[in-house]
Amino acid sequence: MLNAITAPRGFRAAGVACGIKPGRPDLALVAAEHTCAAAAVFTTNLAPAAPVTLSRRHIASGRARAVVANAGCANAATGARGMEDALRMAALVATGLGCTPEEIVVASTGVIGVPLPMEKVSAGITSALEALAANGGGDAARAILTTDTRPKEAGGEVGLGGRRARIGAMAKGAGMIAPRMATMLAFFTTDAAIEAGPLRMALAEAVGESLNRVTVDGDTSTNDMAVILASSLAGNDVIRGPGAAYDAFRDALSAVAREIAGMIVRDGEGVTRVAEVRIEGARNAEDADRIARTVAESLLVKTALHGGDPNWGRVLAALGRAGVAVDESRVDIYLGDVWVAEGGSARDYSEERARAALVEEDPVRIRIRLNAGSASSWMLTSDISKAYVDINASYRS
Repeated sequence: MLNAITAPRGFRAAGVACGIKPGRPDLALVAAEHTCAAAAVFTTNLAPAAPVTLSRRHIASGRARAVVANAGCANAATGARGMEDALRMAALVATGLGCTPEEIVVASTGVIGVPLPMEKVSAGITSALEALAANGGGDAARAILTTDTRPKEAGGEVGLGGRRARIGAMAKGAGMIAPRMATMLAFFTTDAAIEAGPLRMALAEAVGESLNRVTVDGDTSTNDMAVILASSLAGNDVIRGPGAAYDAFRDALSAVAREIAGMIVRDGEGVTRVAEVRIEGARNAEDADRIARTVAESLLVKTALHGGDPNWGRVLAALGRAGVAVDESRVDIYLGDVWVAEGGSARDYSEERARAALVEEDPVRIRIRLNAGSASSWMLTSDISKAYVDINASYRS
């Protein structure tokens, strides 16, 4: 969906080239006409980048006017200078929009440990402010990419008491993908009228069922964040808390977030196959989540997926090291519709059909039944290929 981030009423965007990444757009700006209700979730990495620390502080008020993001330099592990540069980015945007720096969310992505070239960034912000337009969403989506091969945009609508509210999104992410929010950046806009409290709750729920259920390489970035701004221009009665309107909005936001999450996995570095790992019959949700993530992030499972090898023993081994008490004699494993293991042991199954499930399905379905309870979970994962190694072996060159 082109220009998705500016589809909701009251938003403009721009994407420009400021010279961090020669010959490519590398600075994005998304701005609202007026201050919005706002919410965000951030990386749980204990070495957060300066823009994460600053934006966490700014968004605490539940209000924001704009998001500025640069690609090519993460502004992470850059010490006091990194915070000064993030503050400078916020101040420059605020001056251009006529608001306070505390209303600006700052995001960065790219190489860690390298200071921002602030002369270039400052000039880029000036250019982006001048270029802000209602049809600038596509440019902004392209300006936040790093190793991504294509921009990621999605949008949707939701009925709220006779009014139609829009939701738009753009994201980047191809490597260092295992958000735990929580390198991944996701930005959402909406024109729904909703207070900051329920907006924060809806974003957390949406992320929990989308961006937090994807993994490419098991790495949680220093810069991950998901941010939403709500302009309140749809004309619906203000959503102030739980209820039918809140549920409808949350579900619509979750659908957009899941679409974005799927795009991130499919565009993962070197990815050739995508798989859904589904856990059924766990004792509780925590156990199900832990097993799903362990299997989805197993390098041996990922390489078997890449090779189309129905090596279900790797799946069993991964769930066995998840730190969850499991009765192996009750575990069943399916690859697609092929029941390959029963009670922790091999069944008499067709190797050809099992291999076809890994090669032909999209996404490949890996299903594990624990037969220990009623809780379930899922993760969307990818294979690991030689191309992933090549990309990351020369990332800075």
